[in-house]
Amino acid sequence: MEYTHLGRTGLTVSRLCLGTMNFGSLTPPAESHAIMDRAHELGINFFDTANAYGRGNSPVGQVAKNDESHAGWTEEIIGDWFSQGGGRREKTVLATKLYADMDSWPNGGKLSALNIRRACDASLKRLRTDYIDLYQMHHIDRDTPWDEVWQAMEALVDQGKVLYVGSSNFAGWHIAQACETARARGFLGLVSEQSLYNLMTRWIELEVLPAARQYGVGVIPWSPLGGGVLGGVLAADRDGRRRLAGRSKALVEANRDRIEAWEELCGKLGEEPAHVALAWLLHQDGVTAPIIGPRTGDHLETAQRALEIKLDAGTLARLDEIFPAYKTAPEHYAW
Repeated sequence: MEYTHLGRTGLTVSRLCLGTMNFGSLTPPAESHAIMDRAHELGINFFDTANAYGRGNSPVGQVAKNDESHAGWTEEIIGDWFSQGGGRREKTVLATKLYADMDSWPNGGKLSALNIRRACDASLKRLRTDYIDLYQMHHIDRDTPWDEVWQAMEALVDQGKVLYVGSSNFAGWHIAQACETARARGFLGLVSEQSLYNLMTRWIELEVLPAARQYGVGVIPWSPLGGGVLGGVLAADRDGRRRLAGRSKALVEANRDRIEAWEELCGKLGEEPAHVALAWLLHQDGVTAPIIGPRTGDHLETAQRALEIKLDAGTLARLDEIFPAYKTAPEHYAW
């Protein structure tokens, strides 16, 4: 396993982050525990979750046929795993998130000082731990002022309940605003941003990536395979291993030429498309660790190959031809 620092901090994390969104809803608890044990054996120490994970519609776009599905279930599964001991908690850099409504009552979501306090305590209870390494805001809250957010986060840090604070799904100017407000308060502020980023979806190159680099905020890409579209879907469809349907089918049909060129390039490299997609992210300046979300142990095992793939300048240039990059704003659309 390769390691790096999370943004500008001294915190060391693995270059692959274990995403747990499937745990519970799609992956049974016992299998989830086995995946986490294997992740440690492989050297992965960075785990990501969220307080809302475990609902029947988590992951987004998939419906889990499980009567036990409920918000908080994934954190409970991780907490049960920690409770087995054996250094599991100590070996894990634990990241979780808040923002989503956890119930229908007022103040059950978003980033008010009240919800930040309550959500943190609830996550700690479900996770069976007394601290969270990285507490992430799952979305921007346009109704809560930054001084209120930072006052609440500072209190959690002072109490030892949270060590670092991160964001997710922020725009570039949100990152700047958050960092500058924190700086004025003498607080460390954001150390990470979790963004949608893959070869097919490169919007963050306009402003989010430049802002993150400027402020020393580590980028943690989610959906690195574009919902599976970059995982060799055309070959799988031809071989009968996977049948395209719904949104995936529409997305593939709208981008068939690019995806065909992509899979052809991966074939010439002699590598699986999913591994190349992850390797490409690992080559991007400012990226700390893409999130891999295995549903099975086999998915976890195969992802390790991405760390061994080194893409040369010619291959990177060809990928930019297939999936055009964005220049930093405003040069992308102005002089």
